[in-house]
Amino acid sequence: MDVIFASHDEERHTQCASALQAALPALRVRRWEKGKPPTGAKVAVVWRPPAELLIQEPDIELVFNLGAGVDALFSLPGLHEGIQIVRIEDAGMAVQMAEYAIHFLLRASRGFDIYAQQQRDAIWGAQADIDRAAWPVGVLGIGIMGARVAQAIAALDYPVAGWSRRGQPLSGVEVYGGLACLPAFLARTRVLINALPLTPQTEGILCHETLSQLIPEAYLINIGRGGHLVEDDLLAGLASGQMRGAALDVFSQEPLPAGHPFWSHPQISVTPHIAAASLLDKTVNQIVHKIQAYVRGEPLAGVVDQRLLY
Repeated sequence: MDVIFASHDEERHTQCASALQAALPALRVRRWEKGKPPTGAKVAVVWRPPAELLIQEPDIELVFNLGAGVDALFSLPGLHEGIQIVRIEDAGMAVQMAEYAIHFLLRASRGFDIYAQQQRDAIWGAQADIDRAAWPVGVLGIGIMGARVAQAIAALDYPVAGWSRRGQPLSGVEVYGGLACLPAFLARTRVLINALPLTPQTEGILCHETLSQLIPEAYLINIGRGGHLVEDDLLAGLASGQMRGAALDVFSQEPLPAGHPFWSHPQISVTPHIAAASLLDKTVNQIVHKIQAYVRGEPLAGVVDQRLLY
């Protein structure tokens, strides 16, 4: 059986394809090449694949996405309900997202940004002791990634709540479920961490309506997707004082264009979509086991519901 590998990242492409071939010697891992005749491959492993992939390879039944976010795949021409999209489940990403969120939470709540400025100004002075009750954290989206973030922060004794469409229980975290509970979730939150999947229902959810319901001097950490954020509304919130600051890892246009106001804004930290990356060995191991299960005709974990888009 052939496995097609299609990625815009040449280095990632080569490393992952080689590791997959070594782990699955009975299969042939082939590089996707534009304009070539169909290979008859049933399986594709992709990362930001070319738009022509499914048109050129109409026999594909199973698509493995090398990242957690699968929103970009739903615009691929040729995608139909008979194709299963399988996301990578964690593969080392959840703990990285927790580290990222904790890093920026501590910079805000412990005053580490202030200490950095004091060092530049040669000022010796302690900030007030931390009052964790004054920094209630809310995590939007408590799937595999968001749940790890929420529980890691709760272990540091911050009051933590999570919100999701279903409101599934999560140990150590106060959970809110459904749109009717979203205002109450926002009203008790000062540090808002977004880990939602991007769908038509969640696009633009980080907007004036939601940000204005947070506890004043709120802080936003966006590790979801750039399409979740209405950029002008964040800038307006910072100007009004409703928002104290923001850490942004994802953007509606990537790379973030030169001259964008986020680059130079003193209250915004920008990182280049690095909050979490799937680790090669864990990713390959997961894909290998799922391909083997697919060959045996067994059900697969991590299959995306095309109706919900996640």
